[in-house]
Amino acid sequence: MSSNINKLTLAQKVRKHKQLIPFVIPAILFALIFCYLPMTGIVIAFKDNPNFLRYDVFEALAKSDWTLAHFEMIFNDPEISRVVGNTLIISIMKIVILFPLPVVLAVMITELRSRKFSKLVQGLVFLPHFFSWVVIVGIFNSLFGLYGPVNNIIEMLGGDPTHFMGEPAWFRWLVVILSGWKEIGYSSIVYIAAIMSINPALYEATRLDGASKLRQVWSITIPSIMPTIIVMLIIRIGYLMDAGFEQVYAMLNANTMETGDIIGTFVYRKAMGAESNYGLSTAVGLLNGLISMGLILGANYFSKKKTGSGVW
Repeated sequence: MSSNINKLTLAQKVRKHKQLIPFVIPAILFALIFCYLPMTGIVIAFKDNPNFLRYDVFEALAKSDWTLAHFEMIFNDPEISRVVGNTLIISIMKIVILFPLPVVLAVMITELRSRKFSKLVQGLVFLPHFFSWVVIVGIFNSLFGLYGPVNNIIEMLGGDPTHFMGEPAWFRWLVVILSGWKEIGYSSIVYIAAIMSINPALYEATRLDGASKLRQVWSITIPSIMPTIIVMLIIRIGYLMDAGFEQVYAMLNANTMETGDIIGTFVYRKAMGAESNYGLSTAVGLLNGLISMGLILGANYFSKKKTGSGVW
């Protein structure tokens, strides 16, 4: 049946599912207006700093000259190399350390025998997702501050207090810790749903064969949710060049710029700061988007080749 559907042309598929078209039109219009129409602004990357303060948008673009100087600056500016390096390091740390944890958490929650306790745990681990980064950074600033409880314990044990949130060496690790505390519970939802859809007869068969809980997880649960894991990993790889602007911007300070300044904060600072260099910030954002698109396409292609599963 699926092979016959795949052989249909686009026109045949449209005619076959024409009753669904009215439901798709709002989503298409939303994407066109709010996603694709603003992309015309990438022309700013090829313009020599148009004066938007003096002229309106179209006149400012018309009066400015075409240039590739912004892209030349990207490849020659050591500051941009530094922020790209920071972005990649933080993103890779998040993938390596945090990506497996929602899977582990989902398995643990679904293995709980008490449904009431399971619901309680889910609520507790999901809750941090709904806090803003400003609130979370404020909480951890209080905990890890010079006069916070963490440093109080260190002093009681004979150590010297450390301003963790202002230490460049600690910054990336704290980004990972805070991101994990906030998002692991929410990220586990999709894996919990995938686990709940597994046929219980598979577990019953392994129990009759004398398999332990760990063996059931390793032989049934993980292989069954592997397509979901692969899809989520591909999507996460697509965000490799985005280390989490909101979080890092809320945590960043003058002491941690060296190890914490990422592409998102760099672009924001260049566009909205005193320089107002819209051309450079747009050029950096454009290259960032192209690289991200290439990463997700490459990851999806590799996954389809090796595992047969992919996003599309």
